[in-house]
Amino acid sequence: MKLGPVTLPALPVPRLGLAAFRRRLVVHLAFMLLVAATLGLALTVLQDQKQRSYQRYEQGFRQSLAEITLQLRHPAGQLALLNPGMEPGNGQDLAPVLLPFSAIDFDDQYKALRAVEMAGCGLRWPQGASLCAAVGSNAYAGGFVYLVGSLDAGPLQPRSVGQLELGGVHRLRVSLDYRGQRSVWTAPYEASRPDEGPAQQRGRLTGFLAEGDQLERQSRPQREFRGWLWREGPCVKTADAEGSCARHTVFSVRLPVEAFKTALFERGAQAWPPRDLDQLRLHVQLLGPAGEGGTAAVLFDSARSGATVGVSLDRLGAGLQAGETLRIERLGEHPLVIAERRGAEIGDAPLPWLSRLIRRLPVDVPVGDASLRLQAREEVATATGRYRLSLQGDLRSLDRQLAREARSLLWLVGAMLAAIAFAWLLVELGLIRRITVLTRRAAAVSYNMQDPRAEQRIGELDVADLEGRDELGILAGTLQALLQRVKDGLRREQLRAEREREMWHAVGHEIMSPLQSLMVLHGGADDPSHRYVQRMQQAVRVLYGTASPSEALQAADLQLETLDLAQFCREVVANAPHAGIEGVQLQGDEGATLPVRGEAYALEDVVTHVLRNAQRHRQPGTPITLTLAAEDGFVLLGIHNIGPAIPADMLTRIFEYGVSDQPPDAGPERRGQGLFVARSYLAKMDAQIEARNEDGGVRFWLRLRRA
Repeated sequence: MKLGPVTLPALPVPRLGLAAFRRRLVVHLAFMLLVAATLGLALTVLQDQKQRSYQRYEQGFRQSLAEITLQLRHPAGQLALLNPGMEPGNGQDLAPVLLPFSAIDFDDQYKALRAVEMAGCGLRWPQGASLCAAVGSNAYAGGFVYLVGSLDAGPLQPRSVGQLELGGVHRLRVSLDYRGQRSVWTAPYEASRPDEGPAQQRGRLTGFLAEGDQLERQSRPQREFRGWLWREGPCVKTADAEGSCARHTVFSVRLPVEAFKTALFERGAQAWPPRDLDQLRLHVQLLGPAGEGGTAAVLFDSARSGATVGVSLDRLGAGLQAGETLRIERLGEHPLVIAERRGAEIGDAPLPWLSRLIRRLPVDVPVGDASLRLQAREEVATATGRYRLSLQGDLRSLDRQLAREARSLLWLVGAMLAAIAFAWLLVELGLIRRITVLTRRAAAVSYNMQDPRAEQRIGELDVADLEGRDELGILAGTLQALLQRVKDGLRREQLRAEREREMWHAVGHEIMSPLQSLMVLHGGADDPSHRYVQRMQQAVRVLYGTASPSEALQAADLQLETLDLAQFCREVVANAPHAGIEGVQLQGDEGATLPVRGEAYALEDVVTHVLRNAQRHRQPGTPITLTLAAEDGFVLLGIHNIGPAIPADMLTRIFEYGVSDQPPDAGPERRGQGLFVARSYLAKMDAQIEARNEDGGVRFWLRLRRA
């Protein structure tokens, strides 16, 4: 089987569990959570904007209807309700409008102007001139047409008493066509005071039923035709001379209509205003004195084009939003729709899928039905009846509008997702995948360490394709170098073990023959040397034919028996001088019996190694003290010497093989084997050994199990 560059012909590749890919899954899950969080954030923002837009629209929807209702309750708005078809003349004769109040106080300049301005019924021209032609809302006010106009005019030339020629004076000419009858009035200006100056002029407009500028001798003014003209205020242009400058001029006329009067006296209920009021036509002109060509100067003409209406129902629909519809009905026995205004049409969204997504976002809709439509109603009362206003809105327009506004958010979310995808790809290809490859190859090598040819397989890990200047490349290179060093170290250890085995074979072979002779010479049981010759023969028998001291100790088979540790210690104290260790003392009850489980030769080796270590480190002339103590199930043997303390970090390491405080050239007997042998022998006897710093020296405690 082949895994990357590692070839494993004999052993299978281990199947890695889920735990080996946990970090990779965590990284992938983190990026997936980032994507989900980004999309969730975008949807939350859209939902919040949709909720806010719905709330704002619902509030603005009702506020819009309230503002429209407030406008229509104003006299100017009522004028628009009463005259839904009101339009400027634009070069044609005018039709009077119906006022929201019964009449105009035409005899008072300021009251007339205030009534016209409040009702907003005046037509306005670009030069500053204006004219309001209207009838009152009450038919019993006399059935008159009121004309209130204003313009900027120079000094007025009044008519003298009895003057029949009107070509040289200022005059107002009015024509009225209604129901097939035509009436023309010429009303010259007559000053109230003959001695008035040009700065301030006021006078009467006396109406004659005459179309030309020459009056008959028998002509009499119309009694019901009444009018006034005022010219006052500062000069319009300050550069003009004081006596000849143009000043603000106002005229106010009450014009009688015979058809209205006739209808008042007819039997039956009278409908007011007349249904054919829009058929009445008026033409108003203010003429000045004739010039050099004999043609009268026209200061004002109602048929002049360019006039605009102050208030109309058409302007009410200017503020309607897309999908909104405003309907105005005149209530009564037969309701009549007098106006209907619609906002802009709901266009298609630039991204239909985004509009559908926004439509599906859950919000608290202010309406209960699925049509997503809002409706509101208000009523306005006027002098001629009641009117109902109905405003209908469509919330679907908000979804399309929000879809248009969400394009910027869409770009931002797309950029964030692209950044996350790029980071994900960068981490996956540049880090995670390389870590996975390295993990698989390292696992294969670790698994194949079970093969006897491990020293050959450990170098088969090839990570040259993963090396680089980044952290992972450095790790891969370091791992490969480390494995190579391990392989080299393992090979050196094998060579050293082989040389040591050969050395011990040679040593054992050389000393085995002399030992046989010594056993013959000292074969008596009462010979003091007999015991030491037996120990040497036992040691050679253990070491002969093994690979190393550690392997020899592991392979040694001890014959455990019951020993009296107190008697054993007394023998050790007695034999210590023969081993070159002086000053060994036993403290405690020498007559006690302390049976333990052990092997006599191995235990004597253990105590001898400890005594040699204590002799090497004790102060000259001080004794080595052996102490016996018993506790539950165990017997303790303490060996104490006075001397330097053992460093704290070495109290446990001194029992390891090769650990010694002596220099490397101190000789083979001081290369850190004695305490290692002692711990190994005690372990086979189910005993322990430890070292402690106490009483100005060091005490070794041997803990043996009681027999």
